[in-house]
Amino acid sequence: MAYIINRYNGTVLTTVEDGTINQTTEVKFVGKNFAGYGESQNENFLFLLENFANSVAPTKPISGMLWYDSATSKIKVYDGSKWKTTGGSEVSSTAPTGLVEGDLWWNSSTNQLYARNSSNEWVLVGPQSAGTGVTQMRSLTVTDTLGVQHAIILATVDDEVVYIISKDEFTISLADTIEGFDSVKKGLTLINTKASTNGVTTSDHRYWGTASNALRLAGRPASDYLTTDNVIFTGIVKFGDVGYTLGNDDDLIVNIDSDTSTPQIKLVRNALRFRSSTDVLVSTITNTGIAPGANNTFNLGASGNAWANVYATNLVGTATEAGLLTVGGTGRSASTSATANTVAARDSSGNLTAVVFNGTATKARYADLAEKYTTEQEWPVGTAMAVCKHSEHETCPATASDLAIGVISEKPAYLMNSELENGQAIALKGRVPVRIVGPVKKGQAVYAWDAGVCTTMATTALIGVALETNDSTDEKLVECVLKV
Repeated sequence: MAYIINRYNGTVLTTVEDGTINQTTEVKFVGKNFAGYGESQNENFLFLLENFANSVAPTKPISGMLWYDSATSKIKVYDGSKWKTTGGSEVSSTAPTGLVEGDLWWNSSTNQLYARNSSNEWVLVGPQSAGTGVTQMRSLTVTDTLGVQHAIILATVDDEVVYIISKDEFTISLADTIEGFDSVKKGLTLINTKASTNGVTTSDHRYWGTASNALRLAGRPASDYLTTDNVIFTGIVKFGDVGYTLGNDDDLIVNIDSDTSTPQIKLVRNALRFRSSTDVLVSTITNTGIAPGANNTFNLGASGNAWANVYATNLVGTATEAGLLTVGGTGRSASTSATANTVAARDSSGNLTAVVFNGTATKARYADLAEKYTTEQEWPVGTAMAVCKHSEHETCPATASDLAIGVISEKPAYLMNSELENGQAIALKGRVPVRIVGPVKKGQAVYAWDAGVCTTMATTALIGVALETNDSTDEKLVECVLKV
């Protein structure tokens, strides 16, 4: 009689027929009167003993089953849909699925620990930032040079301790070295603020913002030093010339020389005026800009004492060479035509025109090498051409008995002999459209046949090899690679 195998909760798992081995699960169920059952039973005990140890998960799990993942050296339990780590946290570079509130996940990509909350969201446990560097606030104890321990807080940004918070002042022992620090003050100590620098930070780390005592000087308010009274400073501030006036009806006069009638800088409310030695107003600075003392009178710079560069958003006025580009010391204007001694400029279509271009072109727009030859008339693109016997022109349409030299080009990538008058561009090498009559297959040889029209029938006038298939029997243009 067959065995009916029930789970602990009473549900039927499977039926084991007599004389058989049932492998519904990773544990083998032995049927009645099965010969050699001992090996299967012993293996079952072994599998249970080692919790199916393997780097690959069992393929026939059931809920509640344990598996020892030898790849991660962790015990995992099957919850009916996935394997979950029983101790520690799930380790992966992406957030795992199927976890519940309280489960942990170690992000192997950022080296951070997360916990699952009741809203099925991942909450960062710490560290606050990781990967290539740690950024966090951390508390620890360090020993001073007298062997006394002190509790401190380290502010770390990208693996660098930026400042230390302490309630004590002490010197750090060599055993607890912290890079950038040798002594700690009460309160907050910045990196590179050492005892040897008398409290001055040697790096560019700073406190930014307003501190209450920063509004005082030596404990005295700033108003004790800056007053609106008629105060003469003798000792704190010294002036080389007499006549320095501060606050004459809100005016400021700075005499350049000891003679008060000579040049001066004078600020009258919203204007700062510059005067010459003859008391001529040269320039005025106001809240709207800088203006000369008189219209069209004074210069900015001189011919022998020019400014190096002038920077401005807009320059209003006439510049003698603003429309020229200096080439070899000579100012040249721009032109959209091939005009001598001008700078080439794009026309309305974005094209540049020149007589001769000297240099290296990295690309060619078209695909053939062509040369100009004289012809009796303008022949259509793709006409196969041969050297003719006429003295009036050099080429004519090729026939089956000719030695073809090329075909009429549509758009040469490179054109030789381009200045020849009354000539046509004949492609000598490359890929070009060719006039062909009759069907042609890709890869077939193409020959001149009659009046410059080609065919796939072999003649002495080989033109090239077809690069496409066309089954039309009529004349058409077929792209070919030239082999003339």
